[in-house]
Amino acid sequence: MSTFVLTDVRAVSSSMRSTGTWIRFDGDTIAGVGTGTPPHADEAVSGGGRRVTPGFIDLHCHGGGGRSFDGTREDIHSALAVHRVHGTTRSVLSLVSAPIEDLVDSLRVIAALDDPLVLGAHLEGPFLAPTRRGAPDASALPTPTPAVVDRLLEAADGCLRQITLAPERPGALDAIERFTRAGVVCAVGHTEADADVTRAAVDRGARLLTHAFNAMPGLHHRSPGPLGVALADERLVLELIVDGVHVHPDVVRTAFAAAPGRIALVSDAMSAAGCCDGSYTLGSLPVLVRDGTAMLDDGTLAGSTLTLDSALRTAVELCGLPLPAMVDALTSVPAAVLGLEATFGRIAPGYAADVVLLDDDDSVAAVYAAGTLVEASRTSRPV
Repeated sequence: MSTFVLTDVRAVSSSMRSTGTWIRFDGDTIAGVGTGTPPHADEAVSGGGRRVTPGFIDLHCHGGGGRSFDGTREDIHSALAVHRVHGTTRSVLSLVSAPIEDLVDSLRVIAALDDPLVLGAHLEGPFLAPTRRGAPDASALPTPTPAVVDRLLEAADGCLRQITLAPERPGALDAIERFTRAGVVCAVGHTEADADVTRAAVDRGARLLTHAFNAMPGLHHRSPGPLGVALADERLVLELIVDGVHVHPDVVRTAFAAAPGRIALVSDAMSAAGCCDGSYTLGSLPVLVRDGTAMLDDGTLAGSTLTLDSALRTAVELCGLPLPAMVDALTSVPAAVLGLEATFGRIAPGYAADVVLLDDDDSVAAVYAAGTLVEASRTSRPV
């Protein structure tokens, strides 16, 4: 197993800020971190004084490069390649609601992937509120009966990492318990739930709020709904799509102030991420992308065209939020909600050798995933 040292970088996160830093990689693991004279290694690579962050973790992404994660193995690899060059070193592959047999087929494809950078699958449905379904097809919203839940778990064969469901659906609270016992992170989303039902979902095991503020009731002073519960309950992490479209910058700032350390930036990217405007599909539905915004024919937002490096820059530049906290929202926070905080989301010995080098404008200069340079980096500048 080869070793190399990345030298002359500036570490940026809430837990680590330093200059003149070196990071020693031993295969796919960080073997050491320090400042000053770096240790001996098979190879040394200078970071040129650039910022370095842990690799980004995307909890919620449907595709990119014209491909979706509900397609073939080749489609999945093509879509992942787009996001990896933008700093996403570990991904949860999101599937929109579809007929159960289609979801079963997609889960089997993901379960058979030979890709250590994929953390598993995310079912965004099919147990959603029909009135808050967003882009998913209304015909693909079955009741979460025990038989259907077990069918999905069986097909996933251990790869199901996360599921979004509306807790007010009949049988949904029992389903949350069943999924949680199976090691699946349950997220409240695409819901009409009030505060009481949301609290019940959290008490039964839910730990995440899918794309907060979108596809759910707004925050009302006498009817707080899922947002009020999520902002107040420290057991919950809130996803945010920070693209300047899904959530207003003032609301983004408010969310970070109200729930510090509990916001995870996600892309919710559909197949158009990394592509130009035009016509695409999300699941079975046609999507038009105009000026980088993806919408259904009726004007409903249909995911995003976001990459996580763009989310970082938008949060810092448009929303005026501090870079270290935004790095945490892309790294340690998503790792923790998945129960992977001992392996991912930090630059420290024993952690995954996933790092992102950023230029001063927070654009990605280079990406290392599991200790390997992502060769298709969109920049050809030496590092």
